[in-house]
Amino acid sequence: MTLNNRKVITMENPLIITCALTGAEVTRERQPNLPVTPAEQAVAAEEAIQAGASVIHLHVREDDGRPSQRVERFAESISEIKKRVPEAIIQISTGGAVGESIENRVRPLGLKPEMASLNLGTMNFGEDVFYNHPRDIVALAAKMHEYKVMPELEIYETGMLESAFRLAKQGILREPLHFQFVLGVPGGMSGDPRNLSHLVAMLKSAGPAGGGIHWGVAGVGRYQLPLAVQALVLGGHVRVGFEDNIFYRKGEVAKSNAQLVARIARIAAELDRPIASPAMARKLLAL
Repeated sequence: MTLNNRKVITMENPLIITCALTGAEVTRERQPNLPVTPAEQAVAAEEAIQAGASVIHLHVREDDGRPSQRVERFAESISEIKKRVPEAIIQISTGGAVGESIENRVRPLGLKPEMASLNLGTMNFGEDVFYNHPRDIVALAAKMHEYKVMPELEIYETGMLESAFRLAKQGILREPLHFQFVLGVPGGMSGDPRNLSHLVAMLKSAGPAGGGIHWGVAGVGRYQLPLAVQALVLGGHVRVGFEDNIFYRKGEVAKSNAQLVARIARIAAELDRPIASPAMARKLLAL
């Protein structure tokens, strides 16, 4: 389907499932099954890929659980994951933990992963402030272009989507564009289904013209499953995992990241959305 000369992912296209294994905020006290060390992340990544994921969204931790942006730690986790699932698409986080310096956030891009997250604005994030100065956003985008890393454009509210449109018109963001709507963070848009419908409508009507546009959704907490199902119906992609949600259902802590991936894969099959292998996802995203 083409809208105003833009190719937008439709129901005929395979579903890309991203698994956010660890994040920077979740603790072992809340989620005993959280993978922390590179070896644990590698096992979790292999299980997630086998369950239907093709992209691994990667934050790293020190052995004591503290969030880290050390290049060496990213390199160690990526190496361990690639040993087990060399086909996996690795998408590193440049957001890090809330409060991390931009200097530390940019350094892991030197590892030249296939993808990396790019946050499009500053926002209240729970009781904290997630700071993304416009000049830092531009600098991160430029560094990703230099290293041939595809940015995943993290959108927490409508203004960030409009910022992405402006940056694309200025040539700072280059197509194909891959948007991730992160809904349910206190301080951003909630996971109300009307919010996702609104963002998708904006994307189709006001986005930049040209090559492919892709989108997915990451619902936080109780919004993860209903938003994932909505995305499946609307033709989008889905992110699940412990970074965003630690429960399988209310009051039941999930056993693994793979358990959350497998549920989406089952629902997708019922809706006739084929699951994209890592090779298919690379082709869809033009990596």
